[in-house]
Order: sequence, then C-alpha cells, then structure tokens
Amino acid sequence: MHHQRISKGGGARAHDSKRIDVAILCEVRQGTRPWKMARLEDLSPGGFRIAWLPDARAELPLRIRIPGIHLLTARICWARGNAVGCEFAEPLHIAVFEHIAHSAATG
Repeated sequence: MHHQRISKGGGARAHDSKRIDVAILCEVRQGTRPWKMARLEDLSPGGFRIAWLPDARAELPLRIRIPGIHLLTARICWARGNAVGCEFAEPLHIAVFEHIAHSAATG
C-alpha cells in the first residue's frame, strides 16, 4: 500500500504506537467549513485514518469530534484517494485511547 506524503518530516509518533481497527462515526471540520460526518477506521494514540474525506487540505488543521471525547486537533500527514491519515496535535492519553478502543469494541 502506497501513501502520498503531504507533510515534511515528523510524523513518526503516529506510526510507532499501538494501532487498532475501528469503525467510529465522528465529525470533522477544517477552517470555517461546515462539520461533516466521517468514519474513523484506524486509531492509535498518535493518529488516525479517515476512510473518506474529499477536498481535505493539508495546510489546514483538522478538528475532530469523536463521540464521548473532547474536541481534538490534528494535521493531515498523507492522502490516498479520498482517505487521509492524520496525526493528533497532542497524542491521546493512554486512558482515553483505551476508552475509545473499549467503546468501539462493545458498541
């Protein structure tokens, strides 16, 4: 699988941590654009993948609302078709990551 790199350097944080497959509906927004529903398909404490986010702009921060979690900020690291890989501005605390993982597995 090949990804089109968007960012310059960094980003190792998201790849070096535990990853889980999930299917979580969340809301995302860039800049002043309206909130959109998106499906989170992959999650680690350092980042995530969204299955479909057309017209995403790498130069704009991404805001994401995962159900039950406060508003988070991320940056887009790569794009493949309409899918995007993102890195959280601040990694998720392990307890938050485990809560999301448990919620996704049970619900």
